[in-house]
Amino acid sequence: MHTPHAYLNGRILPLAEVAISPLDIGLLRGYAVFDLLRTVDGRPFLLAEHLQRLHASAGKLGALLAQYAFRSMKKRMDPEVYGGGRNFGHIAYAVDDIYATCERLQQHGVPILRPPRDGRMAFVRSPDHISIELLQAGPALPPAEPWASMPNTGTW
Repeated sequence: MHTPHAYLNGRILPLAEVAISPLDIGLLRGYAVFDLLRTVDGRPFLLAEHLQRLHASAGKLGALLAQYAFRSMKKRMDPEVYGGGRNFGHIAYAVDDIYATCERLQQHGVPILRPPRDGRMAFVRSPDHISIELLQAGPALPPAEPWASMPNTGTW
């Protein structure tokens, strides 16, 4: 059985060990952008407007949203009902060392669905099946094993 983990202060910890100080500035001031997307009959309601508000809010905090994911979500405003996690975009994170990040995630039981064969990009999924893209910050790292020859696994 998979034990839930969380990322806190540069470390991946079992969820039971995660604690945030009540004096944490992010907790006290709520430096974040969070919103829920309303749906009607399983379809996003006013998706373009919702994404514009979300993007504007993140910009006011100085946060960067993955532009290609934003465009991807806007492009997918069709009447089809979707059931997976990649349908309206995904979450992307830039990491300092994609190989070390993937290795650390693997050690904690997270499957690497699209390995970083190119030293630039990998995909994992959250427990609720949302695709998460990991991107190497700066230039791609040189291809390295075991990643360079590792095949894709499942869907991402």
